Amino acid sequence: MTVVISMLRGINVGGHKMIKMEALRGLYQSLELEDPRTYIQSGNVVFRTGEKDLVRLRSRIEDAVERSFGFRPDVLLRTSVEMRNVIAGNPFAKRRDIDPSKLLVMFLASEPSREAREKVLSIRADPEELQILGREAYVYFPNGMARPKLAPALIEKMLRTSGTCRNWNSVLKLAEIVQTLEGR
Repeated sequence: MTVVISMLRGINVGGHKMIKMEALRGLYQSLELEDPRTYIQSGNVVFRTGEKDLVRLRSRIEDAVERSFGFRPDVLLRTSVEMRNVIAGNPFAKRRDIDPSKLLVMFLASEPSREAREKVLSIRADPEELQILGREAYVYFPNGMARPKLAPALIEKMLRTSGTCRNWNSVLKLAEIVQTLEGR
């Protein structure tokens, strides 16, 4: 069994695309995904599955959400190994001046092209910082996200792929849930 983290994009934001986490867990159980656990109200579900084809699994989840709730959010999946690599690869990890509540990981649906990556990395956004590693963009907002220069929507548009953001504290909490499901 593989432990998988799914992150639904754009639910329960500003009173739109509302899903109660109890209903979401029930939906995952109906898809025979084992021991689904949710974290906060933003559509994070950690579960066990024997499914090896994550593209197929993503589509099944998106289809089921659409049937049950009337809208189709993007669902981004990461295995437990991939999530550990996200944490280990944090380019800001050794810096003591980083406030984890202001560090976001944008989980991308696909790895951006070299050209798209270079284009977004060329944006002058001081004091904001952006690093892109594979299918993750790490964005640090030292002044908060009230009026960011590196807004997630801009990053998605320039990278030509959808994504969903989680702050660093949430990423670490999801990793804790993963460890619980793995029995570590």
